[in-house]
Amino acid sequence: MKTLQYTTSGTCSKQIEIHVDDNDCVQSVNFLGGCNGNLQGIGRLVKGMKREEVIKRLEGIRCGSKPTSCPDQLSRALKEMQ
Repeated sequence: MKTLQYTTSGTCSKQIEIHVDDNDCVQSVNFLGGCNGNLQGIGRLVKGMKREEVIKRLEGIRCGSKPTSCPDQLSRALKEMQ
């Protein structure tokens, strides 16, 4: 099992804790800060998904006029785990 504490940038959330199993599947995602309900939803939706699939689906999502978003930050964190 791989674990990462990722410090976000440019979003309301401050940090993401991610657990990925030995089969490269996301086991849990927990955001610190941000829109609690939405971020819990994202964490539950990606649970059990392959890391690469999550990256593919979330990469590049923007929040309003910001160049990034919490989902985009999650994709960046997952890329860092490679």
